[in-house]
Amino acid sequence: MTDVLVIGTGVAGLSAALSAAEAGARVTVVTKAALDHTATDRAQGGMAAMTGPLPGGQPKDSVRLHVQDTLVAGAGLCDPSVVDGVVRDSAAAVRDLTGRGVAFDRVAGPNSPWVQGLEAAHSVSRILHAGGDATGHAIQEALSARTREMAHAGHIRLCEYTLVTDVIVAGDRVVGCTARPVLPGRELGGEEFLPADHVVLATGGAGQLYPWTTNPSVATGDGIALALRSGAEVRDLEFFQFHPTALAAPGSFLISEAVRGEGAVLRDQHGHRFMTDVDPRAELAPRDVVARAVFAVRTASDDPAAYLDCSTIPVPSGLTRAEFLARRFPSIHAELTRRGIDWSTEWVPVSPAAHYLMGGIATDALGRTTVPGLWAAGECARTGMHGANRLASNSLLEAAVLGRRIGELFADPETHADAWPVPHGTDPEPRELPRCDSTAAQSFSRAALQRTMWQGAGVFRTAEGLERAKARLEGWLAAASSNREHTADAPGTLTDAEDRNLLTVGHALVCAALARTESRGAHQRADHPTTDPRLATSTVWIASGSAAPTPERTDHADSLSR
Repeated sequence: MTDVLVIGTGVAGLSAALSAAEAGARVTVVTKAALDHTATDRAQGGMAAMTGPLPGGQPKDSVRLHVQDTLVAGAGLCDPSVVDGVVRDSAAAVRDLTGRGVAFDRVAGPNSPWVQGLEAAHSVSRILHAGGDATGHAIQEALSARTREMAHAGHIRLCEYTLVTDVIVAGDRVVGCTARPVLPGRELGGEEFLPADHVVLATGGAGQLYPWTTNPSVATGDGIALALRSGAEVRDLEFFQFHPTALAAPGSFLISEAVRGEGAVLRDQHGHRFMTDVDPRAELAPRDVVARAVFAVRTASDDPAAYLDCSTIPVPSGLTRAEFLARRFPSIHAELTRRGIDWSTEWVPVSPAAHYLMGGIATDALGRTTVPGLWAAGECARTGMHGANRLASNSLLEAAVLGRRIGELFADPETHADAWPVPHGTDPEPRELPRCDSTAAQSFSRAALQRTMWQGAGVFRTAEGLERAKARLEGWLAAASSNREHTADAPGTLTDAEDRNLLTVGHALVCAALARTESRGAHQRADHPTTDPRLATSTVWIASGSAAPTPERTDHADSLSR
């Protein structure tokens, strides 16, 4: 029997798994791909952290400043107590990560001050990075190595290439999950039951809802869909952050906000620096502001274009611009060079791309969902940290802190065993998502879904566009449900399962966006362009019926270990 089953292997999932295993819990870690195929691995900019209490930390920073910056960016929907707690725990999270092998960049070698960058909407330079612009990769590499060590020693059971298909609830609490092995060719093997006292969802976001995204291919909303099918609440799914500076080319390669933090500026096709017309903070305004401005410039004419100009970045004496960019941003430099772009002299074409989902599975400050025994952390969770618009580089911080908190709770089971249900506080009662019995199904493809989401629930939204998207999604969902009934015994493919999850999450997102008749943070309604103070509260949703699946087996799925 597993004490803790963790689904997902980014910084949130592995922090939870390692902390729980080190506390003596029996831990199983499941991921549908390789251990390090995560959004964490792709994170460039860094991790925001209040490092004042640590040797070599930022002396100008404070809890108050970091909290204030986060609340301002969150546009009235952050939970101040959650923000305060995460910021206060950031120094401990940094100590944890460095203790597990993460080497954040230092000014002059070991024990010297950390290199801390400035990003949009931050009052001071507080962004830790590693390997220049390879922070996420450094974190992933260290945590993956430690996880494999623990697995080799028998302290963690690791199941790679294993898809969790449902969270199983019996009576009033979670009892485990069903899962299928992912075979070569992406076919799925037979379903097995994985019993567990507690399940932690740490599956990342849902960037694959959109045709242009900085997310990896595995970001298909799996954890949120699992939570909905288990009867858990989700919140604020309408708030999807579009990063303003993805490379305007296939793959939407991310050009980190840290580049603008170093002094790069945005220009239109005529060379005009347009952000000075939009916001006094210019390129360092919150991401939602910059993304909408870039989108507007790119759609203002028949020859749309927006560019990132790095010629304005100050260069230390003794270095050429090309040398500095290669040293400060080695990953970006290598990718742009591979694509034939000399960004030390050429403007880089950029476009908004789906980047980060602020909403997700509703949790409290400890990661508990509204279903006893079910936890969530990282991008799939909505803790109240990010509100309507995430402050740059707060995502790695929140994931590290919440993962660590969840794992450490298992050191003493009595601290959480009777802690459910999670109180609702002053939030509204959850609304049921509408049933999908539409007969207007059109031919489904992942590309068609992504086009529908971009057109109806992209950077700018209207009731008309959202209603059109909702009708199409409901038609696809009804058809998919009917097909599953007729092919219940067919194992299907990983792509089929991911598409089911994307449809589930996309439908919930569109319903939430329709319900929020205002513009706030990353949610911009062209037909409701102002912010309504009366709507400064979450939208809360549950699946229609909220009937969780029940287990058919109680055997261990030993065949799933790889």
